[in-house]
Amino acid sequence: MRSNIGGRGIVRKLRAIHFAPAFAIVALLAWAFASPIGAAPDDDYHLVSTWCAVVDGTECAAGTSAATRSVPEALVDSICYAQKPEVSASCQDGIDFTGTANTVTKRGNFSGGYPPVYYAVMHTFVGHDVEVSALVMRFVNILIFVGLITGLFLLLPPERRPTLIWPWVIGSVPMGMFLLASNNPSAWAIMGVGTGWLALLGYLETSGWRKWSLGGVAAIATVLAAGSRGDAAVYAIMGIGAVFLLTVPRGRRGWKRYALDAILPVVLVIAAALLFLTARQTAAGLGGFSGGTGGSLAPGAATADLNGFGRFAYNFLNIPFLWAGNFGQWGLGWLDTSMPAIVSYGTIASLVAVGFVALRSMWGRKLVVVLAAGATLWILPVYVLTAGGDIVGEQVQPRYMLPLILLLIGLVMLTRKDRGYSLSRPQLILVIATLSIANLIALHMNIRRYVTGIDAAGWNLDAGAEWWWHIPFSPMTVWAIGSLAFAATVYIVVREVSWPGRQVSSA
Repeated sequence: MRSNIGGRGIVRKLRAIHFAPAFAIVALLAWAFASPIGAAPDDDYHLVSTWCAVVDGTECAAGTSAATRSVPEALVDSICYAQKPEVSASCQDGIDFTGTANTVTKRGNFSGGYPPVYYAVMHTFVGHDVEVSALVMRFVNILIFVGLITGLFLLLPPERRPTLIWPWVIGSVPMGMFLLASNNPSAWAIMGVGTGWLALLGYLETSGWRKWSLGGVAAIATVLAAGSRGDAAVYAIMGIGAVFLLTVPRGRRGWKRYALDAILPVVLVIAAALLFLTARQTAAGLGGFSGGTGGSLAPGAATADLNGFGRFAYNFLNIPFLWAGNFGQWGLGWLDTSMPAIVSYGTIASLVAVGFVALRSMWGRKLVVVLAAGATLWILPVYVLTAGGDIVGEQVQPRYMLPLILLLIGLVMLTRKDRGYSLSRPQLILVIATLSIANLIALHMNIRRYVTGIDAAGWNLDAGAEWWWHIPFSPMTVWAIGSLAFAATVYIVVREVSWPGRQVSSA
């Protein structure tokens, strides 16, 4: 009898928010299955780098020179469909994913172009089956992300939860969803930069076990960011700097405690800087890229060569087109999976609407950090493009900017503890519906591109499928379940943190 009563008591205590992490995992798993191995940008490079994080002669061996490695052939050949949108992933049918056939490649992190942490961690999941190993790595990335968000939700003061939730709600579709569930190190860059600064802010605003737990999350997030990409290390340091500007005491009062608390941020800056120095990628980028993958050109792009001030002015005026690439204006994957206009218009409209409401909560320090992040988001890509002799649409991809975009959105959504902002119930429902539809369409388009290629049409993804995983769920089933899970996640978390008249709980 007591057991039954206890069970009913637990059920009564359960609320919708307790199921949000599970729904989020399902939504991201749908994206993980929405594309084959090798689908993320430069995946041949990143997968080879993961396998060769340890050169032990089994999964990766020395090549014919110091600049090459011998790796499973599947790592190189899996991108057979890249930049050929009419070609489905069925071109992988003849590939041996068991890793018995090897080939020599020069595409990999053999000279320290990227920090080593991401590849070293993912290497622990390398097995004899390339396809299974890569899928496991995607699942691990999903669990890390959901774990970070769940941990922060539980640890942060309730008034900080909207600042945690909203950037991911309005800033993740479609590029963020695609990358978080991929094998690309940008997954760590996004989640690390997007969560690290807020965890550190919570560390400085709380006390006791919450304080030290949040400090631990901030440390993990910083290592994730700085250990994945050189530019993400810089973004992580920027986030720490923004927190410093937001929290540093005005006068001498409180300096003693703040000085002690500041030891952790200083250590994190040093760690990020050291990882930054291990990456040649960023130094090369600051001098301009060459030989990289280009994407979409801005509407009305100049066809004649631009030099000097003309190139600078063109880039300066068209940088927003680069940002918009994260919201559906550019293609996913190898920039070859185009999105309908409804995706980009819907996501950008939701971002602008919520962002402008959040700007009602403004004070001096917030204004400074928002302007600084916004200026960096504009000036940095202009400099890199112009220095490299490129224009918007060439070399610099939107995903490079996404961690900084999420940081900026988070700073915009920040409120004072005694002064917040709110949207009406109809406004929230409209935002939830718009983002759910945008994700639904983006996921459908991404699955379609690999199941049949874009030369096939129709709503039924199962019809005429040329490629799919060896799993009991069909493309349509994965799409439907993933879309519903995303909508459920967004509805639950928005209702929890921003619903009018709802009492904020400690969950």
